[in-house]
Amino acid sequence: MKALMKTTKSAKPHEVEKKWHIVDAEGLVVGRAATIIANVLRGKHKTSFTPHVDCGDNVIVINAEKVRFTGNKTAQKVYYKHTGYAGGIKGVTAEKVLEGRFPERVLEKAVERMIPRGPLGRQQMRNLRIFAGSEHPHAAQNPEVLDIASMNRKNKVGA
Repeated sequence: MKALMKTTKSAKPHEVEKKWHIVDAEGLVVGRAATIIANVLRGKHKTSFTPHVDCGDNVIVINAEKVRFTGNKTAQKVYYKHTGYAGGIKGVTAEKVLEGRFPERVLEKAVERMIPRGPLGRQQMRNLRIFAGSEHPHAAQNPEVLDIASMNRKNKVGA
């Protein structure tokens, strides 16, 4: 009988237990909140993390319209998209997006760009629900509060 096992335990999709977390994004710094949310979506906070299996949890983000940027990024950060035509690159500042019709896209894009591209990344992004206001329809899942602001003093922009 060996004292040390030299095999690595790999999680199977049917063995994964998914929890629900809720994050209040009011006053949070976009990048710092996005990294923590991305890690929870991927499942990197669990001891049974397996890179090729969706072992992450479901995350609900409320008050996404009240996220903050540090420094002068609200005016200087530009989100680009291309229309598909020659010379068809369009840019919009973060300030315009936050004041616009879908302010939750700022946080959504930040998290999306921290998740690996491909089928597994798309599956993990389906576990993210972002709401601009404080209301959400997922109360029946009994989500646990994930307090990002208390993890580090830099995660929240001071009033």
